[in-house]
Amino acid sequence: MTQPDNFPSLRVRERIVPVPRSISEEARTVLGRAAENPIAWPPYPAHDDTAGWLEYIQAANANMKAMIDVLPEPGEERAHVETLAVEGASCFRARSAPSDDVLFEIHGGALIGGGGDLCSVMATRMSVRFGAIVYSPDYRMPPLHPYPTPLDDCLAAYRVALGQHAPERIVVHGGSAGGNLAAALMLRAKEEGLPLPAGLILESPELDLTESGDSFGTNVVIDVVLQRGLGPANRLYANGHDLASPLLSPLFGDFSDGWPATLLTAGTRDLFLSNAVRMLHRLRDANAAAELLVYEAMPHGGFFGTPEDRRLGHDMREFARRCWGASGGGRR
Repeated sequence: MTQPDNFPSLRVRERIVPVPRSISEEARTVLGRAAENPIAWPPYPAHDDTAGWLEYIQAANANMKAMIDVLPEPGEERAHVETLAVEGASCFRARSAPSDDVLFEIHGGALIGGGGDLCSVMATRMSVRFGAIVYSPDYRMPPLHPYPTPLDDCLAAYRVALGQHAPERIVVHGGSAGGNLAAALMLRAKEEGLPLPAGLILESPELDLTESGDSFGTNVVIDVVLQRGLGPANRLYANGHDLASPLLSPLFGDFSDGWPATLLTAGTRDLFLSNAVRMLHRLRDANAAAELLVYEAMPHGGFFGTPEDRRLGHDMREFARRCWGASGGGRR
């Protein structure tokens, strides 16, 4: 990680970071287990090693599937999922109950993983959790399809959703890498003159591919899920483009002249905490309606099934319902 010129770095002696008593017993168990058996992420392949990246992504997707399978969503078997063709890619549309509310869901996965069946499962679960119709683009990804293809695919799917639903009935959600694409999608929609949605939820978002925020230094290793930055994956995605470009790092975008009401979330142990904090102030400086919720001791992606995760889910649903309700349509 690049250090500012002419400023010495703070040297911290080796120390023990205890599991805090301020969180639930379930969450403390998760952090304790992670301390004893930390996630061992394999080294990244060389930038030009396409076969190596495809193998890395396959292993990462297997890990994501294992985590998803541990926590099934009650009622997801009753949801109906269909696949829509969208300009060279595809988009999953999931419905679990009668509703006029629409969640445009962009999956995470470090901008390289989480597609295919994983995307379909996550779309189904988000439909159940939010009680909404979900559109989830199965966007193409590196190494075969780097930027701008993933963002183009999300924009094409958003156009499909707009063709079926009024923008005031749509809330966009993106977690982690999906948060990057969700915010970049808003910037692209503004460029294209498309209507913006009623709300935007950026859950622990990967908004700065330059990784210039403070938490990329202070929460290294302390974040038991990520543990380290995603520099090589970010550069693979960027495909030679400037990482600080607003469509790659939406934190540096122009938020004036219209922006949807935005909820940002992160945890105190989240490597991406600075992304959410800085985005809050960027949006407020542009007079956009924005709020930030930070959860005690939560690492990137949450604790996977604790009361804190349920609180996060509740808070996001309540924000979405306020956005849907603001249109005057109410819940059906």
